Amino acid sequence: MPRPVLVIVGRPNVGKSTLFNRVVGRAQAIVEDVPGVTRDRNYSEAQWEGHAFDAVDTGGFYAEAEPDIQRQIKEQALFAIEEADLIMHLMDGSASLTPADIELSETLRASGKKVISVVNKIDGPTKENRIYDFYTLGAEDLMPVSGKTGYNFDELMERAVSFLPHAGPEAAAYPKVSVIGRPNVGKSTLVNSLLGKQRMIVSPTPGTTRDAVDSLCTYYKKRYILIDTAGIRRKARAYPVERFAMIRAARSIERSDVSLIVLDASTGIVAEDQKIAGMVMGYDKGAVFLLNKWDLVKDPEETYKRLLNEISWKLWFFDHAPVVTTSGMEKKRITKVFPLIDGVIAERKKRISTKELNELLRTIPPPSYRGKKVRLHYITQVGTEPPRFVVFTNRPDGLKDTYLRHIERLLRERYSFSGTPVRVFKKLKT
Repeated sequence: MPRPVLVIVGRPNVGKSTLFNRVVGRAQAIVEDVPGVTRDRNYSEAQWEGHAFDAVDTGGFYAEAEPDIQRQIKEQALFAIEEADLIMHLMDGSASLTPADIELSETLRASGKKVISVVNKIDGPTKENRIYDFYTLGAEDLMPVSGKTGYNFDELMERAVSFLPHAGPEAAAYPKVSVIGRPNVGKSTLVNSLLGKQRMIVSPTPGTTRDAVDSLCTYYKKRYILIDTAGIRRKARAYPVERFAMIRAARSIERSDVSLIVLDASTGIVAEDQKIAGMVMGYDKGAVFLLNKWDLVKDPEETYKRLLNEISWKLWFFDHAPVVTTSGMEKKRITKVFPLIDGVIAERKKRISTKELNELLRTIPPPSYRGKKVRLHYITQVGTEPPRFVVFTNRPDGLKDTYLRHIERLLRERYSFSGTPVRVFKKLKT
């Protein structure tokens, strides 16, 4: 089974993100050097004393200028109720109990989900008297804590993991394939065609799919798990429920081995497509591009050339990924998808011997740094899924990102690595 989900909810400015960062053990603002990938990641894998779970921060989804705070609180509660195995209801111990706290508490209690009521900003025992006002909520679990200083945090997490179900192993024997794309590009129709049955709800209304749905698919006696996800929009344009769907879609990408990135061939590649492909690259997953709705294309040959050029230009960081034209509605070229998935998975598992790698390294002129040549001692592969390499040198600061990307290009020219990210790192040889 997937990891259980711990969701932190509360009205604005009660310290949700601070507590979230302490739960996951690091600050979660992530910046990638791929266009369209910069994002605040609102969920993360976490663990506490061997208990693995996903933590979700519902803070930061709404602009502070939005006036309808009560509506926002309800939407956060609805997401928590739908998604969570355990909910932490966070309140501000430096302020009084508010009507929003009370309404949110009542909504969560009515859900039947397990809830821990947490009074934040209690920095020590002398301030615990601040929680008395919150007992009027009638909460079974009311805990004082400080997300900032860590006061009482260990006790909070011990109680939390006691309520979380244990994560069992997923069906890892089967490749996991997420089907992702912006709304209304035909993802669910494609999944139904791949499955050969009406498994997903199909509608011309964008955003019909709001959950990630797993389905077992068989092709020539080989099984795959297909994960159909909600359409991803840019945060600034998305309705609140769709913003939560983006979190689910991100979780689906992270769970998968390969993502089928569905593009609307009738409209071309837009900014949302760049963002989605960037998310896949950011999570180090494999990719296959599906140019869907090919039945609506009037000039197939010219359109195919134009779209390949767009992929090379707008999605340059994945221009090595396989591309296939499909029509989920008419089931055109659907069966070609599975060999491409298998091919990308094989590329992600590919290993190159250190001898071959160093033969390649010797053909690369070393750079100069501050008037002196940088010595490239050797290169070795240190991991797969995705393939990862380390170059050992006497001056790591002399190997700039552009030079490492040059090494990556040479690796792709010789060994392909089609459809998968390749990571090249540098390290000081001691």
